[in-house]
Amino acid sequence: LQTMSGNEDDWLALKPQEPSPSQCCGSGCKPCIYDLYEKELAQWERAKAKQDKSLLMEKKEQSNNSELNPDTFTAFNISSVEQLTEDTYQYKFELPGNSSLRLSLGQHIVLRGTVNGLEVQRAYTPISPGNAEGYFEVLMKCYEAGLMSQYIKTWKKGDAVFWRGPFGGFPYRPNKHGELLMLASGTGLTPMLPILQSITDDEEDETFVTLVGCFRTFDKIYLKPLLQDLARYWNIRIFYILSQETSLEKLPWSYQENTYTGRLNEDLMKTIVNSCRRKPFVLICGSSAFNEDMSRYLKAAGIEEHSCFVF
Repeated sequence: LQTMSGNEDDWLALKPQEPSPSQCCGSGCKPCIYDLYEKELAQWERAKAKQDKSLLMEKKEQSNNSELNPDTFTAFNISSVEQLTEDTYQYKFELPGNSSLRLSLGQHIVLRGTVNGLEVQRAYTPISPGNAEGYFEVLMKCYEAGLMSQYIKTWKKGDAVFWRGPFGGFPYRPNKHGELLMLASGTGLTPMLPILQSITDDEEDETFVTLVGCFRTFDKIYLKPLLQDLARYWNIRIFYILSQETSLEKLPWSYQENTYTGRLNEDLMKTIVNSCRRKPFVLICGSSAFNEDMSRYLKAAGIEEHSCFVF
């Protein structure tokens, strides 16, 4: 009997841990961390029933083959850290050789971090082109009280960070939509950039784009040089909406005519939708409150739900 209970303890020590809610990034990944847990639990139950621990050996929590994978976390090294605004950073990660992540447009990847012994997972969308070779780049905003932010703030060049994916994405096809209206709040800009870049890189793609970026202040606009470059294309327009700026006079003149102060409200949405050159298909990315507000304003402006995609 003694050996039996000792054996029971051994098996309990091997039992997979149920994920805590903080570990689920809430982005609808397939497989979700809970799916992976169910799979590991079933594997553990089969092994325990047969009293054969070797059946657990195929459990690979972390892969070392340096390829991104939706089921297991893979380590990637940080090759550079650049601070963009007071709370936003751009991180560059190395890919082996000249391989690429091969993400389709707007796909996200999931980061795993450990803070005070608590495992946290969050989804981020790389801003580098999906076919970029030898590296990928991610824009990250650090929040004062954010658990993941506390982990990210400790990163230095050369650190290894664990990612899995890719997940989600917007099934974009060139010239499928006459005009895309992109509504982005803060780092909600990130899934829009690969789509914008694929349109400007493809001479055959004549899709019009109206990008509306909502930020608190002018200083909080990310990647200004990149956005200014994109805005020079004949089919791309960019508007900025700055909720905490009171006047446009302090802004560089090149921003004044396409910037609004205050919040994006129902009236402004109608103005923007009516200024689109064709009936737009709308892409939305921001906080859940932002996404809900946008959907409501769009409905008032005559845009139905089937003409919207929320990241």
